[in-house]
Amino acid sequence: MQYPPIHFSSIKRVLPWLGMAAVLLGGAVGARSEAPPDTLREATLEERVADLEALVNHAAPDAVQRKSRVAVNAGDNAWLLTSAALVLMMTAPGLALFYGGLVRAKNVLSTMMHSLFLMGLMSVLWALYGYSVAFGEGTPFFGNPLRFFLLHGVGAAPNPDYAGTVPHQSFMLFQLMFAIIAPALISGAFAERIKFSAMVLFILLWGTFVYFPMAHMVWGKGGLFNWALGGRIPALDFAGGSVVHISSGVSALVCCLVLGKRLGHPSTPMPPHNVVFSLIGAGLLWVGWFGFNAGSALNAGGLASSAFAATHFASAAAALGWAGLEWILKGKPSALGAASGMVAGLVAITPAAGFVTPAASLLIGLVAGAVCYLAVSKLKAAFGYDDALDAFGVHGIGGTLGALLTGIFADPEVNPALVGVWKVRGTTVSLAGSVGQFFNQLVAVAFSWVLAIVATFLILKLVDKILGLRVSEEDETLGLDISQHGEEAYNH
Repeated sequence: MQYPPIHFSSIKRVLPWLGMAAVLLGGAVGARSEAPPDTLREATLEERVADLEALVNHAAPDAVQRKSRVAVNAGDNAWLLTSAALVLMMTAPGLALFYGGLVRAKNVLSTMMHSLFLMGLMSVLWALYGYSVAFGEGTPFFGNPLRFFLLHGVGAAPNPDYAGTVPHQSFMLFQLMFAIIAPALISGAFAERIKFSAMVLFILLWGTFVYFPMAHMVWGKGGLFNWALGGRIPALDFAGGSVVHISSGVSALVCCLVLGKRLGHPSTPMPPHNVVFSLIGAGLLWVGWFGFNAGSALNAGGLASSAFAATHFASAAAALGWAGLEWILKGKPSALGAASGMVAGLVAITPAAGFVTPAASLLIGLVAGAVCYLAVSKLKAAFGYDDALDAFGVHGIGGTLGALLTGIFADPEVNPALVGVWKVRGTTVSLAGSVGQFFNQLVAVAFSWVLAIVATFLILKLVDKILGLRVSEEDETLGLDISQHGEEAYNH
């Protein structure tokens, strides 16, 4: 049941008391946290009440609309921290199990190690300069690496540019979890054949020159594609369709092309060593994705519920779409196929989750399941590349599809903020999105593809010159668990 919003204008007698509460609450929080930005001037009583109304209705005003010092909302903060933990769970154990089960037994630990190690590597880079490059105000392409260097100035007070009702530190932590899982997704393309040292150097450079700038361009203040905060080409990406999935999926394709095929591929069968691992991992990904998408609402209100619902229904429809098409074409639906379809749906709905209705999310998921199945089964076979764990087929193709469909199905009834932005940009608002918005989505997708291809290729060539990318044939035959880490999951 949907409850109507509360309108304080109808109870004017309590205005003085609400205004006093706003002043006292704002002062209590401000006394123990950072000073708010200069743009938050001393507000009138009516402006304070308007901001309080927005808080009660979980429609926190953005930096342009807000007139008063808005205090931290404990419910919003609890939800965002919970969502951060859910997204971290997606990398380990979720992605680690999903990918680990798909490789051969001699490479399971090395594959899982990629996800685990990147949790540490990306966290350190994020604290040093990654967050600052992504969310420090700078150029349309690159944030200021010194603005939040070593997380200086990232404390308990909200940053109203991004999330006005939670501590700046909570927002930073939530965004960190995206920075962790994005490069971990790429590891599915070069599994079973890359040197561990080369992987570490590659991800360090990729995070610096691909992920951090992409996060700034799409989500950072003044970023090229930021639809809400001054972007020159405003593109909709609610939770990371281009930032996470297109960038990692397309980079994965470049990786598998540059590294070449695994020894014996495709003549030697290389079946997954433990599909049960992969199914458990896929289930954890589905659960964690609610934090990924619904957490991106940055508050615990109606938009989070809408994104939660869209995420669930898209994933369900995609699982049926993949398994159904596999059933038709191959005669039998596989458990791994249903799980892969589920992930494809989650990927495709990521950019759209906070902008589309449940009905649209069902359609997006169904299309994504079918298209990603064809990419994995037909496209890969036609071109002969060895994308070991189908990172490109699921994330590159699914992310691209979802980003484009967002421009078609974005609905201002779901996210009213679209109305103001589209009117300011001179774009016609309709329930089916807009031609102008679809064009913006297309430009952002094309840019993401070009950046990922060019930067990834150059980084790989540099790493190959310094360290060499591939293990020796002897080490690959032996298995990366032993050759790279000196341990093995199973006794042979």
